Amino acid sequence: MGTSLLNGVEGIFIPVKNPAVSAQWYETVLGFKLNYIEEEAAVMKISNNSPTVVCLVKVENYTPMKFPSNNFGVGKYVNFIPKNIEKLYDELKNKGIAVKPLGGDEEKKYFTFFDPDGNPLGACQ
Repeated sequence: MGTSLLNGVEGIFIPVKNPAVSAQWYETVLGFKLNYIEEEAAVMKISNNSPTVVCLVKVENYTPMKFPSNNFGVGKYVNFIPKNIEKLYDELKNKGIAVKPLGGDEEKKYFTFFDPDGNPLGACQ
């Protein structure tokens, strides 16, 4: 196999009803940092060390992201890498965020949670 032509992911685009409201949630709950905001989108850094930005994009006729049915067991488009998955899981539950049960084994753990617009997001470590 040849050398990859890509270095990573620059941006993740998430549909939302209201970028300002969503940006406040992503900042308050997940600790993302707002780069800039306009009427149609909010652009946020996951962390100071991550080159990836999350773009919260206002869409017409909003519906939450829905991954197509599959036999692999995945139901979301993105998994974030937490510093400590158990701590993140507990903090989200304590804040009343909708979360699915923590799964996995000793080597790899994961779970799905939902933003205020009902978009499924994942954490995996």
